[in-house]
Amino acid sequence: MSRSQLAPGVEVVAVDGEGLAVRTPDGEFLRVRTGDADIDALRSRLAGAATPETDATDDSDGELARLVAAFDAAGYLTDVENADAARRTTPPGATGSHGHPADTEDATGQAEDARADAWPAARRDVLVLGDPVLTEPLTRLLREAGAAPRTGTPGETAATNAAAVVWCLDGPVPDGLWDDADRLPERGVAWLRCHREGWQAHLEPVAAAPGDVTSAHLRARRLAATPAHRELAAYWSGPRTTGAPVRLTTPAAALLAALLADDLTRWATDAPDTGALPARRRLRRVDLRTLTVTEHPVLPVPDVARIPVAAR
Repeated sequence: MSRSQLAPGVEVVAVDGEGLAVRTPDGEFLRVRTGDADIDALRSRLAGAATPETDATDDSDGELARLVAAFDAAGYLTDVENADAARRTTPPGATGSHGHPADTEDATGQAEDARADAWPAARRDVLVLGDPVLTEPLTRLLREAGAAPRTGTPGETAATNAAAVVWCLDGPVPDGLWDDADRLPERGVAWLRCHREGWQAHLEPVAAAPGDVTSAHLRARRLAATPAHRELAAYWSGPRTTGAPVRLTTPAAALLAALLADDLTRWATDAPDTGALPARRRLRRVDLRTLTVTEHPVLPVPDVARIPVAAR
């Protein structure tokens, strides 16, 4: 008997006091009415684990079977064997370096020298952190633009001497991971980041000075803007039940890297804004299924003033 698991971009989270919620491929949250079903057994089934209930022809847990059937009818499940086959045949993402033909090395070197002259020397040192599927194409583009990118570890952010830090995650941002990096703009270090949530990638604006938009500001704004704020917070905190993974294609990784490289290049060279929104007040959202880019205005969250003692 075939087994099913959650389709790429579909994830299930437990919301405190509210039960389960499913995050759809479009990034929306739906409540799951689990009734009397065993929650752990349901999450195991959705993750594609082989269980006695999965292999039995007569499923004794009718409520569990009803829920699995509902996920299947909504298009939220995929066959485990098919997903495994697709994983084995999917070409690798945009990783690895690409050399230049020998007969063009001189011309390439001259072009890179010209670009390096355009990128100010004081801003050339860029610390790149995160997942290789994104950091490798980004590092290549930054080097071609004239920067001197180098990879490092998260522990380096607090005392880095780099002019800019770029952090790319092929997944959601764990709670607290970017807290130290959010303080980089206070020291004059540019701070650029992106992450993926299901089929949606979020490219946050460059923060280069005190008062710019940080990751914490973005999280607060997003929670305030959605009625599903409990579900979104639970999604960020985890754990998340997943099935078949979302895999960044080469074009998708290249697009994200190109957008980030362009943002950092414009910051380094003090290029004027050309879009409808200022670069430091713009959140980009990329649908990785269609490579559609949308822009959303975002402002920093002001510090909350303490209530005067006399007013308490």
